[in-house]
Amino acid sequence: MVVKIRLARFGRRHAPVYNIVVAHARSAQTNRPIEVIGTYNPIPVPPVDGIGKGTKHIELDTARAKYWLGTGAQPSDPVWRLLSMFGLLEPKWSVARLQSKAGKSAVKPKEPRNVEDVTKSIQGNIGIGEPGATAKET
Repeated sequence: MVVKIRLARFGRRHAPVYNIVVAHARSAQTNRPIEVIGTYNPIPVPPVDGIGKGTKHIELDTARAKYWLGTGAQPSDPVWRLLSMFGLLEPKWSVARLQSKAGKSAVKPKEPRNVEDVTKSIQGNIGIGEPGATAKET
């Protein structure tokens, strides 16, 4: 039987809270899960001092998550992201994974752009040029 690790929604309207559950793949989202291994609150809690970004509350039993991953449970995409935050899985589309799938030349880092070229292209697009030059006709 295929087992998945996924999110089960609880909470009120516009205030979701998710349980991280282990359930049979063909069961409905609201069915009783095999095991609840954590909770996830996606709404950020404002910081105490009022400076900076809020934090999202994630609670996870890492020992049970490792056990279920070891038995072959397949995490859903949102759960994969949460488990990668805890270091239990590598990020799903990391550069290393993309390179291993398509070879070393698949992902090339972006080259830094020259500042003068960027300013010239911006000036050319909006019609700003040298003093005494006429504006472009569009």
